[in-house]
Order: sequence, then structure tokens, then C-alpha cells
Amino acid sequence: MNHPRRELDPVIHSPVRFSVVAALSGVEQAEFRFIRDTVEVSDSALSQHVAALEQAGYVKVTKGRAGRRAKTWLALTESGRRAFTHHLAVLNRIATEPPQPPPEP
Repeated sequence: MNHPRRELDPVIHSPVRFSVVAALSGVEQAEFRFIRDTVEVSDSALSQHVAALEQAGYVKVTKGRAGRRAKTWLALTESGRRAFTHHLAVLNRIATEPPQPPPEP
């Protein structure tokens, strides 16, 4: 029998990436600065984590302008939403279904 931790997604499991994906899970998209402030990391740290999520196909990055300001928008892809839902389910299984010791002979 394999422990459920083996099903955890290593891309999402990082605390910062988990926080980013969790923040994006409740919205269609969010501006980079909003996620940076929500997760409380620097621009460079968030950029690195977003790059890993984007490479995994979990986050879509869109650059554009709002007036004269350059903006970067982040959104979870469908694959990212599925991965996050599965990751949460595995964490829940680990937390709520502790293994039972074998019966004593």
C-alpha cells in the first residue's frame, strides 16, 4: 500500500506555489501585483514561482497595458485547476484518514 503523499504534486506543493494557486483558484484571473501582495513575496520570487507553474501548464501569463501601465495577469489553466483540486483531495486524505494498525494476532 502506497502512502497518499506520493500523489502530492511537487510543482504545487511548494508553500509559495500552493499559495499562488490557491489565490488564483477563486478568480478567473488576477493581476501580478495583487498575487504578490496576497502571497507576501517579492516580485522576483513570484516571477520564479509563476515561471515554474507556467512551465507545468498550470498558470497562463498574459501581459498587457492598462492605460499607460504595463500589467501582467495570471490565471489558472484547466489543468492547473484539476491539479489543485487533486492536490487538496490528497492533503485531505492524509489529514483525515490516518492509517490503521494491523490487527494483533
